[in-house]
Amino acid sequence: MFTKTMFHGIGRTALPALALFALVSPVQAAAPLGDPLQGDGRTSPFYTWNGSVPQHPGRLLRSEPLPDVLGLEGTGAQYRILYASTDGVGGKKPVAVSGALFVPAGTPPEGGWPVIAWAHGTFGMADICAPSWHGRSYRDVRFLQSWLKNGFAVVATDYQGLGGPGPNPALNNRANAYALIDSVRAALSLHAAKLANRVVFVGQSQGGSAVVAASGYAPGYAPDVNWLATVATGTIYAPEGHDHVLDGKPLSSKPDPTVAYQYYSVLAAQQTDPTIRAEEIFTPEALPLFKQARIYCLDSLEGDAVETQLSPAAALKPEGQARLKSWWHEALKLPTVHFERPVFIGAGGKDGLFIAQKQLATDACAAGSVIEAHAYHDLGHSDTLNASQPDSLRFVQAVLAGKAIQPHCDIE
Repeated sequence: MFTKTMFHGIGRTALPALALFALVSPVQAAAPLGDPLQGDGRTSPFYTWNGSVPQHPGRLLRSEPLPDVLGLEGTGAQYRILYASTDGVGGKKPVAVSGALFVPAGTPPEGGWPVIAWAHGTFGMADICAPSWHGRSYRDVRFLQSWLKNGFAVVATDYQGLGGPGPNPALNNRANAYALIDSVRAALSLHAAKLANRVVFVGQSQGGSAVVAASGYAPGYAPDVNWLATVATGTIYAPEGHDHVLDGKPLSSKPDPTVAYQYYSVLAAQQTDPTIRAEEIFTPEALPLFKQARIYCLDSLEGDAVETQLSPAAALKPEGQARLKSWWHEALKLPTVHFERPVFIGAGGKDGLFIAQKQLATDACAAGSVIEAHAYHDLGHSDTLNASQPDSLRFVQAVLAGKAIQPHCDIE
């Protein structure tokens, strides 16, 4: 089962997007209709795209200043952005995706600020959970501000269907990877004078998986994006033939807020397999919270799970996990573990995903990738993000300086 240990913005006036509309490709697709059963709605009109979506991934659709309360310190300009991407579930249809862009204060270096493309962890599946609307955790704020302080712009996708129209496919790696890559294209078009096409993918938990997937998709999907390196922490990895990295320990009988993740898994699975019924996965006492998962963000859903004293063993039917396993493997599938650029992997020793990340480093190295793997033995899933940042910053600075990365494949 997935557990909590496994998952876990001062703006200038935005440049007018109207001039971009004249450049939109004539090949377009209608935006998907909202679905309240998948948490659509309850955000501002900015997130609703009623026109056709251009079949031009990364095309900026609109932007607006991001409210100061959602801001990051050290930012000279910050925006909400809405841009075109590709539906990662079907792989073809254009979709509109939201996100945020943070540009450092001060004068950019020659060529512009390099760009961190940030992939966040699980927040929930309702549109109101999109970080560009809902806000970010203090953990993530500290982390992103550090990159800004060190001379990087940050573009942060909300992911497909989270904020923007249509359902959010949650752990679908291809959807999250496409949304991440296309956020870079949109950012570069919005602030071409200040941003450099020198890009690093950085992600945590669900986002760790997203950036690893993006590292495989980017060369073919977006050769125009000058991706230089990847930083992944708390990564969810589920290779076929290694079921043990997902299964973990038997279901606990102790009350556990991580039951919340199971509700999101079922909602996402139902998007591609409508035959999956919540009653097949959850016990009668757990079913009421499934309705809340459609509208609640993670912190609220976890709070209700604690209040109702739900344990994984009491909430999930034994056959429910087997019903979802094939979906998990399909959603988390990677295009390759042979990466053309260096990848930093940071794993907490007390993270329930430690074995999975160890396996990822082993598999990627065996495939010929340059991997710099680090273990943070006394840390868990969440606190590894900021604790590893001095190491990941050094790694990224070395890559940008053109220095060779010495492979380190073993996480012990």
